[in-house]
Amino acid sequence: MFRSGFASVILTWACLSGVTVGGASAASANILVPHRAVYDLELKDASERSGISGMYGRMVYEFNGSACEGYTVSFRFVTKVDTGDEVKLTDQQTTTYEDLKSGNFRFLTRSFTDEKLDKEVRGSAHEAKQGLTVDLTSPDKRKVDLAQGLFPTEHMLDVIDRAKKGETLFESRIFDGSDAGDKTLITTTMIGKPQTATAGDADADKAAAMAEKPYWPVTISYFNDNATGDAVPIYRMEFKLYENGITRDLTMDYGDFVLTGKLADLEVFKQEKCK
Repeated sequence: MFRSGFASVILTWACLSGVTVGGASAASANILVPHRAVYDLELKDASERSGISGMYGRMVYEFNGSACEGYTVSFRFVTKVDTGDEVKLTDQQTTTYEDLKSGNFRFLTRSFTDEKLDKEVRGSAHEAKQGLTVDLTSPDKRKVDLAQGLFPTEHMLDVIDRAKKGETLFESRIFDGSDAGDKTLITTTMIGKPQTATAGDADADKAAAMAEKPYWPVTISYFNDNATGDAVPIYRMEFKLYENGITRDLTMDYGDFVLTGKLADLEVFKQEKCK
């Protein structure tokens, strides 16, 4: 049911210094903070075709690392899905390591239903002369050559850099290791003008010191790389993005159903400097 499309957005929030990637400068990367964010999930809408009568859950994203050692991200997405006939527990767990200086990316995703493992995808990707080379080790061992694309952190650095420049619409190709880990995706990003929280803003109080800071309303749509004509996105994500990479007030549109994610807890970690 789920793909880790949201990870394409959340897993991009890391900090980077000393290099320029995806059009984003090192200066813009220095202000991004390692943190742990917890979101409460609720079903906003579902079509009859989805077979879903109710859904709720929790999502946890944690980023750690440094520009010297690379960045690790742990992401967990747990939901209880009521189909009317039964209630299922889904649990997606993703861990990545990203070294932007060397152009390397490792990923591991495990998906569980009712605490039983359904699928495991494990592999690594690196930048090559003609694009990206992906080495998969699970569920099958194989090698895949793909077109050049941005890794998640590169992509989000690009989003923030373009937002600062006042750009409102752009397209990118990304690779995040989601689904079977063997394809890139095309993203279309729309960025609104900077705003500040207003009265009644549901989860602004959970953003701690960020609550009064300006944010950008961002929408990212994900398309299959081979889509033609007026393609329909396979997934769309809306969120409020702060300059340091912290987000809140999420809307995740999977087509047949839509989830909201409200920030429930935020912990900002000490930012380690390179030695």
